Amino acid sequence: MSWRRLNGTKISEPVVEEVERTILEETENGYKLKICIGTDSQVFKDMVEFATVIVFLREKRGGFMFIENSSLKQKPSLKERMIMEVARSVDIAYQLCHVLEKHNVALEVHADINTDSEFKSNVALKEAMGYIKGMGFIFKAKPYAFASSTVADKFV
Repeated sequence: MSWRRLNGTKISEPVVEEVERTILEETENGYKLKICIGTDSQVFKDMVEFATVIVFLREKRGGFMFIENSSLKQKPSLKERMIMEVARSVDIAYQLCHVLEKHNVALEVHADINTDSEFKSNVALKEAMGYIKGMGFIFKAKPYAFASSTVADKFV
């Protein structure tokens, strides 16, 4: 995976190390942080493009993010694609959870899935919620899942 900052600067260290370094730096500067992780995807012909984001929220002071893009040469069903998005977010959350616990940083995993059954993405809601909560993470879906539905959406 190749992570970068919003300004395009590549993150050369493993993302776990960079997140910990960033937490230490932000805490030293007096900020209380919360991290939200989300993934969005888009289908292009027979390929799926994914964007995963780690959003650092500074309490009452804005935020910033790390971004990772990837692609997959297949065209899964909508439900499969929604679960793939969630799996990518959960994977990153799992990699980071020990660092976040160590530094007492709150974590949410956001799913780009609508809670309204009128929307197609709702077909994966129960599975996504079970997966995220089953891993011990705080689950957020639309309209509260800004990391996936708004932020990651801009980078697919």
